[in-house]
Amino acid sequence: MRAHRRTLALAASVVLALTAGPLAAPAFAAPAAAARASAADTTTGPDAEALRAAIAGLPDADATAALVRIGGTDGAWRGSAGVHDLASGRAADPDARFRAGSTTKVVTAAVVLKLAAQGRIDLGTPVQHYLPGLFTPAFEPITVRQLLNHTSGIRAGDGWGDSFEEQYAHRFDTLTPRQVVRSAVAKGPEFRPGHGQDYLNINYTVLGLLVEKVTGHSYASEATRLVLRPAGMRDTYFPGADPRIRGPHNHGYQAVRRADGTTEFVDVTEWNQADRRAAGDMISTTADLERLVTSLFRGRIVPGPQLAEMFTVPSGVPGASYSAGLQRFEYQGREYWLKSGARYGYSTVVAATRDLSRTVVYSVGSTDAKGEEMNPVSLRIALAALK
Repeated sequence: MRAHRRTLALAASVVLALTAGPLAAPAFAAPAAAARASAADTTTGPDAEALRAAIAGLPDADATAALVRIGGTDGAWRGSAGVHDLASGRAADPDARFRAGSTTKVVTAAVVLKLAAQGRIDLGTPVQHYLPGLFTPAFEPITVRQLLNHTSGIRAGDGWGDSFEEQYAHRFDTLTPRQVVRSAVAKGPEFRPGHGQDYLNINYTVLGLLVEKVTGHSYASEATRLVLRPAGMRDTYFPGADPRIRGPHNHGYQAVRRADGTTEFVDVTEWNQADRRAAGDMISTTADLERLVTSLFRGRIVPGPQLAEMFTVPSGVPGASYSAGLQRFEYQGREYWLKSGARYGYSTVVAATRDLSRTVVYSVGSTDAKGEEMNPVSLRIALAALK
């Protein structure tokens, strides 16, 4: 059950987008994009024209909807396009909730760092100290910090299968985080802790168990208490085994090739994500994710000494780019800290400069959210947003 690896590595994504052959365009009626720009300084602010063009023409073969929110001291822009669902063709709800995927890890990292600030967790202490018996003797001591920055060496856990069809057949079944961890531990370590970086859900699945052990409460309740409420994220929650998305939401779809070569768009809105929990279970909105990154970067959630972990990539690890909950990315001389996430039907990105001069949050109703290539609509938004 390898986590979705794609981020805003734009140079590689541009090549992939140009060489990838898109699906034949379905005959969708495309509502006009509903976009609005602030009266920001257009010299340094968001490029409204490029952003409008990025989401024009939806729905198409690649995405059924796009919700975009650009902010920061340079200026703001809001936009949406596409449909609420393919059956009705009703315009997409710009304030809709969606499956936020691995952007959940930003919240999980913040929870762990806040508990560290309270003295309840020590980042340099092996997780085996807190969760005795979880790992076999084959594993060397793995520090909490190594879980946070994906240098633990734990292999990916197992899910319901590798193909969409296998996973779709089990979309209403429950796989617990402990079952996932057991399957990962049974494989033995991938590398010695601290000797490599491999971005995997399993690290944050273990962190979720750690939070529950240390606090005596569920991960969801602690994440809500320590992060969501302080950040003002009123439309964000953790559904657990509930396959529904509560409240206003746009439908998600997966493009599936039929035997005759045509494409079917399967509604994947309802899906039990219990196995993801602290690694990718969260349901949120673009406004709430903007509140999250703004509150975090201003030091309102995690105190300064611990917050530094979110902007520290481990040294001495070749190719490392991940910190605690985020990834460092440079584009056109500007440094961003970001996190992407994808569940079937939904692809999400949250990114910001450290000084909050630019924040970028978007959710795309991707029709191949778990594909190897960056969604073309997401790529267009990213290129426009980071100008």
